[in-house]
Amino acid sequence: MDLALFYYLLLGFAVLMYVVLDGFDLGLGILYPWFKSEAERDHMMRSISHVWDGNETWLVFGGVVLFAAFPAAYAGILATLYTPIIIMLIGLIFRGVAFEYRFKSHRSKPWWDKSFFLGSTVATFCQGAILGAVVQGVEAGPGELGALEWLSPFSIFTGFALMVAYALLACCYLVMKSRGDIMARAAGFGRKLVLTIMVILVVVSLWTVLDNTEVRARWFDGLNFLLLLPLPLLSGLFGWLLYRDLDGQPHETRPFWLAVGLFILGFIGLVVGLFPYLIPHQLTLWDARAPDSSLLFLLPGILIFLPLICAYTLWGYRIFSGKVEDFEEGY
Repeated sequence: MDLALFYYLLLGFAVLMYVVLDGFDLGLGILYPWFKSEAERDHMMRSISHVWDGNETWLVFGGVVLFAAFPAAYAGILATLYTPIIIMLIGLIFRGVAFEYRFKSHRSKPWWDKSFFLGSTVATFCQGAILGAVVQGVEAGPGELGALEWLSPFSIFTGFALMVAYALLACCYLVMKSRGDIMARAAGFGRKLVLTIMVILVVVSLWTVLDNTEVRARWFDGLNFLLLLPLPLLSGLFGWLLYRDLDGQPHETRPFWLAVGLFILGFIGLVVGLFPYLIPHQLTLWDARAPDSSLLFLLPGILIFLPLICAYTLWGYRIFSGKVEDFEEGY
């Protein structure tokens, strides 16, 4: 197998794992203002206390793969998107500090609640804006670009779109991990967010197709549309099933997996539109690849540590599966 393609798929897997796993705990921070009581917020924090820092492993793993396997793309993306990346990292730092200090504070707890909400919101918006800038295509190169060159109507829209998507994932996670009023309120918010995210998916898809000639050709040249038609059809089906399952008596686990399915379908559609580019219009995965000697050097570490990361992630979720009860220890 082509090593560059292998690392491209590995990078995609790491990004997808990060978006799905860290998405719901960032989404809980975005939902914070809609759950006002201290008991509700304690419950939300306990529901992710065992996984939130482990979920961010995938962000580090993806960054390492991009740096080591595709150094030209890493340099180009960092030079172009330095500002939103730094703001995102600051948001994640505030969020992580707030998470740890909130459990130990009393009078300052409202300030840590605000830090958790703002850190989650800012980090999510920046991730969406980075995605929008990459998809739309920003000239990658150091020096000549302004600090806000990445900011455009499309990247702003994708920033808010990702906030909605993460909030939906968090609602489905709360339905799976909660009981009573919290579960019912999360399901009610989730139904509204499902409708919003389906509209967003349509707008982003049309905007991308109309704005990018290469994506338009990928979807509509020849019989491509018929071959790719299952992606939008399955997305519509998953959205309808998710809306149905978040009714007055929501199904406990299925909404979360349907929301994950929507993320996976959206990610596949993104890869289909952009492949083989890492930086659209500029660098393909083969242009950006490291030398074969470097890719081969990385391979043993990948083959050892990737199964370990997957194993402890699965083990952690398995050990702490089930509902979160309102005890001090969380489970």
